Amino acid sequence: MCGITGVMYFEDREPSPELLKSMTDCIVHRGPDDIGFWSDNRIGLGFRRLSIIDLKEGHQPLANEDDTVWIAFNGEIYNYKYLRDSLQSKGHQFKTHTDTEVIVHLYEEYGEACVEKLRGMFGFVIWDRRKRLLFGARDHFGIKPFYYYHDGSRFLFGSEIKSLLAAGVERSIHRESLLNYLTFQYVPEPDTMFDGIRKLPPGHTVTVTYDGQMSIRQYWDPMLAPEERSFEDCVEQIRSTLQDSVIHHMQSDVERGCFLSSGIDSTAIATLMRSIEPIRTFSVGFEGANNETVIARQTANAIDTEHYDKIITEADYFATLPKAVWHQDEPVADPSAIALYHVAQLAREHVTVVLSGEGADELFGGYRIYNEPNSLAPIERLPHGVKRMLHALARVLPEGFKGRNYLLRGTTPLEQRFLGNAKIFTEEMKADIVRTDRELLRSYRNPLEVAKVFYDRSKHLDPVSRMQYIDMNLWLPGDILMKADKMTMAHSLELRVPFLDVELYEVARRIPAKYRIAQGTTKYVFRKAMEGIIPDFILNRPKLGFPVPMRDWMKGPRGQQIVEQIEGSGIEEYIRLDTVRSMLNAHRSGQGDYARRIWTIYMFALWHTTYINEQKQPSLAYAL
Repeated sequence: MCGITGVMYFEDREPSPELLKSMTDCIVHRGPDDIGFWSDNRIGLGFRRLSIIDLKEGHQPLANEDDTVWIAFNGEIYNYKYLRDSLQSKGHQFKTHTDTEVIVHLYEEYGEACVEKLRGMFGFVIWDRRKRLLFGARDHFGIKPFYYYHDGSRFLFGSEIKSLLAAGVERSIHRESLLNYLTFQYVPEPDTMFDGIRKLPPGHTVTVTYDGQMSIRQYWDPMLAPEERSFEDCVEQIRSTLQDSVIHHMQSDVERGCFLSSGIDSTAIATLMRSIEPIRTFSVGFEGANNETVIARQTANAIDTEHYDKIITEADYFATLPKAVWHQDEPVADPSAIALYHVAQLAREHVTVVLSGEGADELFGGYRIYNEPNSLAPIERLPHGVKRMLHALARVLPEGFKGRNYLLRGTTPLEQRFLGNAKIFTEEMKADIVRTDRELLRSYRNPLEVAKVFYDRSKHLDPVSRMQYIDMNLWLPGDILMKADKMTMAHSLELRVPFLDVELYEVARRIPAKYRIAQGTTKYVFRKAMEGIIPDFILNRPKLGFPVPMRDWMKGPRGQQIVEQIEGSGIEEYIRLDTVRSMLNAHRSGQGDYARRIWTIYMFALWHTTYINEQKQPSLAYAL
């Protein structure tokens, strides 16, 4: 696990050592063990290394035998030993035992199609000296980040936005991104909150020619393809393929452990790991009824792991915010990101690699909202005219009227009601809180249009599968994996996610919806697959995530402090501060739950303070 960065010029000049060092120094947290640079006419690569595999020989940037193919690689390739044997049989000569060198020779053999052979997580660039082009790629699911900036004179790239800012990219806010962030609680791909800086989407490659022509290609699509098959076959394939994935994800030459919550996903990973070797597990929680550490410790005792946990106090949580916001690069208004920061910090005291349960919900239908198509079926079967009348009636019913929300959702098409696991501000709410050109609010590529691309592709699927496909393309890379990468790498900890394995996904994508959502529960077939493997008391526990007590905190003195920080952050050009204060007053007086909306504004305000206000590189002290 590492950090990459670099620059390609579209004229004859060589990147300076000072530039490459500046771009690389600001991501030292991604790789404290080693640093490397390589440059030539028009091209420069920078690298920070966290040593995981082949500790002695893994220095980068790395080249082939005749120095015509150079690579800077971030990630892990879990089938690299198989690929290495295959390439050696074709005559390729290796000088290291790293997965990095496997990609170099794979590119020599298959060109840009090399990515289609990889099983793992990655963001990398290859400089092809013969063809005089730069080739970059991001893994299938978006586990590893890849940012870039392209203008008429250069192409900048990196594992984090900080590197691009260090190269002098102007810091200005992309207003459409702000509008979408207010709904999604993250900026959906390929945009970022910075004007001009983009994300390479998951499952895509980018090619930049010598004269600066850029092309982006999708090489993989997480499209579900349910097919009729026996329930028993699905159960058996899940068991065997998940176990195989865990085995592959445990490859390392350093200590490894597992995050452990109170739910089925992380318990499944930890239990399968423990069946192979003794392991350490880690959990955090908050004081109160939903303290996950209680169940996590019971689980650890049941599966016999060496367990460590921590209670996060309100003071701990808010003291962490400045560092966490700096590490995130962009605002992500998911309160659980800060809890993840703390459990990563705890784990790094004992191990260098952790496995975790991210991705299981998207693969197997684990979110409660996926039950909605079944619950809404009676009203959705009504004639169109009747639904239109009911929708009009529901709109005039008072807020809080029993059944109003059910009628509204049941009479609203799926494409308009489901945008993923977060929908913080509606377009009507934005009109009240955002200071912007009204024409922009009417004409920008709004959340419905962002999701429409994926709804259009999935018209042939059932509603549950379409919802999962939306989450696979938006929520998973934009929220789940973004915070997982940034909050673990903040502590130089490598996070691996065995559920997000291309082999396991081939099994999951073919499971019928009736097996995923059944008998009133989510992930039904997965729960059945885990029977007899994980402790019974975990099998049917409801999903909690990291239940942050934000609603209660905001009703106390903390709410006033948050609004005061928002007011002092300099975002009045974008946000109506009087509306924010009104939301806090309504929340504290019990007129509604505004905690998530205020938090979304707050995270944007902290990000603005960190990255925009002073127009200078954030302090490297946060990286140390």
